[in-house]
Amino acid sequence: MSLLGNILKSYRRPRAVIAEFMDGGAREDRALGFLAGGCVITFIAQWPPLARQAYIEGQELDMLMGAALYGWIFLAPLLFYILAGLVQFVGYLLGSKRSGVQTRTVIFWAFLATAPLLLVVGVIEGFLGPSTAKTFVEVIWLASFIWFVVAGLRFKGHQTG
Repeated sequence: MSLLGNILKSYRRPRAVIAEFMDGGAREDRALGFLAGGCVITFIAQWPPLARQAYIEGQELDMLMGAALYGWIFLAPLLFYILAGLVQFVGYLLGSKRSGVQTRTVIFWAFLATAPLLLVVGVIEGFLGPSTAKTFVEVIWLASFIWFVVAGLRFKGHQTG
């Protein structure tokens, strides 16, 4: 199924999407692609708020964009790998037989699948600034991300020791 199709399907049946990814075996290149895609989308989502900030505060947009680029393309992937490692370690302590690449695939897919909600957050913040609508969509994003991770980690097929 296409990337967009899998993202839409994740909002209805996240475990089925993870099952499709795991059927061919979890692959590090796929997990890394999910993470990179999520980071790029999230970087793009920062453009409207950064443009607003640059206009209101009289700052250079280039500098703000450079900082966001550095954060989302270089630092965020490291933090996501640390998060995946912590989740893997906790799973190991709880007796999970899931491999590290399976855990990373689940977490990175959850980030990519919920990234379109971050685009909505960026547009709202760019036009309205901090608002109740922005907070509402952020809560929906967080709940969706957690839901996708938990559903993916509960997938029982093809676990390795």
